Amino acid sequence: MDRPRTHTHNIERLKAAGLRPTRQRLALAQLLFANGDRHVTAEQLHGEALEAKVPVSLATVYNTLHQFTESGLLREVVVEASRSYFDTNTGTHHHFFAADSGTLMDIPAGEITLGDLPLPPEGTRIDSVEVIIRVRRAPQTAG
Repeated sequence: MDRPRTHTHNIERLKAAGLRPTRQRLALAQLLFANGDRHVTAEQLHGEALEAKVPVSLATVYNTLHQFTESGLLREVVVEASRSYFDTNTGTHHHFFAADSGTLMDIPAGEITLGDLPLPPEGTRIDSVEVIIRVRRAPQTAG
């Protein structure tokens, strides 16, 4: 990994999003964006930060993830009232959510065909449609 180039890229990424590239934001950006698209919870990222010896509180991780989301660097995917994932792939796509393992997986937008959508409430327009398909491991059959 070309660390100086990645570090510089993350500085530019944060500046382009209107965020000041603080040491903690840069460290979390490195963990988030170093290895391609991924889905992560705040708790998972906090654990990764601690393993990487990044001194950061869980509250700071939450705040940073929300700042990254508001600035368009991440997309928040709420799969349950108490469970959100932060997605580094901000393009149009859908998800499978494996309830058994808590894993969120991408479904390319072109793999889902949406039928007739209801008319939006008066004075509004449909901005986007996101589909989350919940799956569970199929029971093993005796045989």
